[in-house]
Amino acid sequence: MVRTRSNLLRALGIALFLVIGPTASAGAQSAPTRVILFIGDGVGASYWTAAEYARDHLAVHQFHVMGLVDTRSSDRKVTDSAAGATAYAAGILTYNGAIGVGPDSMPVETVLEVAKELGMGTGLVATSRITHATPASFAAHVVTRVDEFTIAAHMAKLEIDVILGGGRSIWDGSVRPDSIDLLERVLAYSTYVETPQQLEALDLNEVHSLFGLFTWSHMPAAPHRSPTLPQMTQAALDVLDQNPKGFFLMVEGSQPDWRGHGNEPLEAVTAEVLDFDDAIAVGLEYQQRNPETLIVVVADHETGGLAIQEAVGHLSDGTEFHLDSLEAHYTSESHTAQMIPLFASGPGAEEFGGIMRNWKVGKLLFEAVRR
Repeated sequence: MVRTRSNLLRALGIALFLVIGPTASAGAQSAPTRVILFIGDGVGASYWTAAEYARDHLAVHQFHVMGLVDTRSSDRKVTDSAAGATAYAAGILTYNGAIGVGPDSMPVETVLEVAKELGMGTGLVATSRITHATPASFAAHVVTRVDEFTIAAHMAKLEIDVILGGGRSIWDGSVRPDSIDLLERVLAYSTYVETPQQLEALDLNEVHSLFGLFTWSHMPAAPHRSPTLPQMTQAALDVLDQNPKGFFLMVEGSQPDWRGHGNEPLEAVTAEVLDFDDAIAVGLEYQQRNPETLIVVVADHETGGLAIQEAVGHLSDGTEFHLDSLEAHYTSESHTAQMIPLFASGPGAEEFGGIMRNWKVGKLLFEAVRR
């Protein structure tokens, strides 16, 4: 009887193997071939709370895997954007101010560079200068984040497929200390645009490499930014989708951090996070059509120690009363050590759940690209 049951189970196993194939193959089919990393600079839990009260349904509601990230750097319990982004880009801990280098100041390979070596498409999108700390950490190797002229040279040499953001001044030969016009170098391999109208006029199905610098320095604040972060994200995906080997794309909502540094009103913070969330919605729509896409949403750190409280009014006699609105209260004008939320969706997303260090997120991104 036992032998008969064993034979039956073995036969069922063979039948299943013939129908669905080996387990290894099924795993290979579910591996991501497209990876989109969204980084909200400074976006802690309170920033998402602000967006939640402003809009009934956020794009991040669609994520079922969530976690918290410990953001400390190798030399400080409170990280900066350079060390924080390098942790995600290279899967290592490094010192504040480091761009794509380790604690010994030596260059470290980034996930974007690995994707490039594998023949995948590569892209960087930001609402800051594109040579600012977060995008720079994926494509350059310098000992200090302030060396943006060298960062631009590294980016030009790497020939990234899509670069969209601000910062023409860093690429312009009339401004650069070496007088090298990096824009001319980029024109040799990429379609170049400087205005939202030029971007909109392109047939992106015919564009295989796209370089857009829309402002002389940083882009304007939301909601006055044009193109918006979701528009730039859509353009990047339209171009990168043409690569049959897949792609790695990093999209940064750069300016929530600046609203926190400035201890700005809640409306200013909310506008930036909603612009960021709208970009995430573009990524999720792409994922619906391409389920092999892994999306990870994270921040490099929290900024300002933002707390959201009921607004308070005062009567003529000094008596306080609560208003039917919220307002921002800050504990700092700097970064904080708060853990920040992480959201993940797509093949391999479950590995990003729970509490982890920032460098571990970077390691998982490497694994996703190399599958």
